[in-house]
Amino acid sequence: MEHLSERLKSLSPSATMAMNQKTRDLKAKGIDVINLSVGEPDFNTPDHIKEAGKKAIDDNVSFYPPAAGFQDLRQAISDKFKRENNLDYSPEQIVVSVGAKNSLANVILSLIDKGDEVIVPAPYWVTYVELVKLAEGINIVINGALENDFKVTPEQIEAVITPKTKAILLCSPSNPTGAVYSKSELAAIAKIVEKNPNMYVITDEIYEHINFVGKHESIGQFESIKDRVIIINGVSKAYAMTGWRIGYIGAPLWVAKACIKLQGQLLTGPTTNAQKAAVVALNGDQKCVTDNNKAFLRRRDLIIKLLKEIPGLETPVPEGAFYVFPKVDYYFGKANDSIVINSSNDLCIYLLENAHIGTVPGEAFGEPSCIRISYATSDDKIIEAMSRMKRALSNLK
Repeated sequence: MEHLSERLKSLSPSATMAMNQKTRDLKAKGIDVINLSVGEPDFNTPDHIKEAGKKAIDDNVSFYPPAAGFQDLRQAISDKFKRENNLDYSPEQIVVSVGAKNSLANVILSLIDKGDEVIVPAPYWVTYVELVKLAEGINIVINGALENDFKVTPEQIEAVITPKTKAILLCSPSNPTGAVYSKSELAAIAKIVEKNPNMYVITDEIYEHINFVGKHESIGQFESIKDRVIIINGVSKAYAMTGWRIGYIGAPLWVAKACIKLQGQLLTGPTTNAQKAAVVALNGDQKCVTDNNKAFLRRRDLIIKLLKEIPGLETPVPEGAFYVFPKVDYYFGKANDSIVINSSNDLCIYLLENAHIGTVPGEAFGEPSCIRISYATSDDKIIEAMSRMKRALSNLK
């Protein structure tokens, strides 16, 4: 007989991981599936970074690491913040974790108590609301409008603040929409936070380097609230290191110490050779980052062009990350011989089974009229996938 905790029963499975597994299962049966469900660059980790990981193994860097991460990596992250963002975080304010998801979990579990309210702009990354639930907090979801590239406004934020508000979760560039908050938009949000001294900002900046509008802007730059900002970042997206599992935070010292305490009990610390590879990623030649960014921009322009050729889709042009988030409710109520499309989940299943394309339903991101499509794959696969999608959708009447 199963006796699972209420904590676990309250959690929903990751929709992105679920769709990724469905595509893997079909591939294992020999079906040619194009997986556009997962947020993973198709590039290999650059050779100079791989060599650093190999060298660490050869040098027997294989004993327990410090809970907060190796000092040289914390210093490299501190230097990165200063060099790229003009932000001052000492190495003691840096905590390295097993991916940015783990960093986010550490912060939420360290900050949020039962009944605390966390403002979550939607569309949101699937894990945000689940981690708040895990911490027994209350998600206060506010919806960005498609006409504003799905970004929320300061007025929307201010309208939901209560004495129980503990934090707001921001993501720029955004997963799932690719929207990017400008410096002026962030400044206006910072003004709202400034007026509410018990409120913190948790800002997910993992897509920082996949940015098509110029310099990345962090809400951590505003002096009036910098002591209440926790930045989440990592090496997965910029350096094609998703499997190395290295994320990090820059935070007020007391938050960093709390996360170290939690991580010391849960994980000990991140994998040793992956940390040494991350040092080289951050300190080394950044040409791989700029080259990858150019490729993502080309792919974005390609997929937007092809989506415009499909009737009924509304797709804002993303300014960063590697996702498009088209509105697909034009197809709700339509059918073919085997299925009636009543939701974005139905549509994703239909596309998987009939077009052999893996996508993710918008329900998981708090916007049920959309689906998320990753274009972190080759031009040829994008062209073929959009051709399959156009053909499959034309069969719905």
